[in-house]
Amino acid sequence: MTNKNKKDNIFSQLRKDLVSGTWVLFSTKRSKRPDFLAKESKEKSNKEDIKKCPFCKENIQDQEKDVLIYTKNDGDWSLKVFPNKFPALSSEYKDTNIREHGPFEVMDGVGYHEVLITEDHHKDMADLEILQIAEILDAYQERYIALMNKKHIRYISVFKNYGHSAGASIAHPHSQIIAMPIIDADVFRSLAGSEKYFSSHGECVHCVMIDREQESRKRLLFENDEFIVICPFVSRVSFEMRIYPKKHLSYFERITDQQKIELAEAMKFCLSKLKKNLKDPSYNMFLHTSPCNGQTYEHYHWHFEIFPKTNTWAGLELSTGIEVCSILPECSAEILRK
Repeated sequence: MTNKNKKDNIFSQLRKDLVSGTWVLFSTKRSKRPDFLAKESKEKSNKEDIKKCPFCKENIQDQEKDVLIYTKNDGDWSLKVFPNKFPALSSEYKDTNIREHGPFEVMDGVGYHEVLITEDHHKDMADLEILQIAEILDAYQERYIALMNKKHIRYISVFKNYGHSAGASIAHPHSQIIAMPIIDADVFRSLAGSEKYFSSHGECVHCVMIDREQESRKRLLFENDEFIVICPFVSRVSFEMRIYPKKHLSYFERITDQQKIELAEAMKFCLSKLKKNLKDPSYNMFLHTSPCNGQTYEHYHWHFEIFPKTNTWAGLELSTGIEVCSILPECSAEILRK
């Protein structure tokens, strides 16, 4: 659909780069967040007064908008999911309205942006019990399945920002789920690389990497029956970690209850090691899985990636796109294993 005459919506908009072909999201409502342009440190943010925390039980509002609530035996909630107050994408749009801007391509920011919070202001995922982390994973899966068949949705991003320098505007433990009408550039490159390797070699590139790490054990951090944690041979930041299913699995939304328990165990290990061995750095954790756009991606291998905030992009990185990592992954693994 092409519409040159419709006035551009300034709330949320996707613009396609003419050179790379990738999409960039512009969401003007995000600038109204209370932390926009703030210089606050992670330490100060984590000492946020509970009386002012918008996610604590005594302060949380608009509970009628909750899309998912898990309750404890006493009837009180332990976890809830609700629409983000400052969404990057909006369900108010009914169509993507793809249109031209001279040589450029633009579409409206159709989608869903949700926040998942847990009960305790002072307990992040590293501090939770295995079953509590498994409950978070169960909520990820439940919301993923609820959103994946919505109109225009092609990919669902599940991620967690921890610490102000990692983008967490509120200290209270939370994750975010964004259902979008595009496949983001990072996932697109990962899918394309996996497909190319499979076409050339007839096997999953991630499975090949997992086999190699199990053999060498230099960068292997943790494994149980279902999952393995490694510092990738080509890490993009120092102390980067990836959590892979040992079996070749392409779709996160098909995870079983037993796999959730074992994935929770792997996550607990990773985040506890960051907290204890690296003095609790900020980090970003996110899911890479096959898109929900109706196509088949049997060549892909879903996984979680954890990026501690150990690198700063400067002139070399910005001008070339080459990421500079100051510690070899073998050394990172040795430090994290201690």
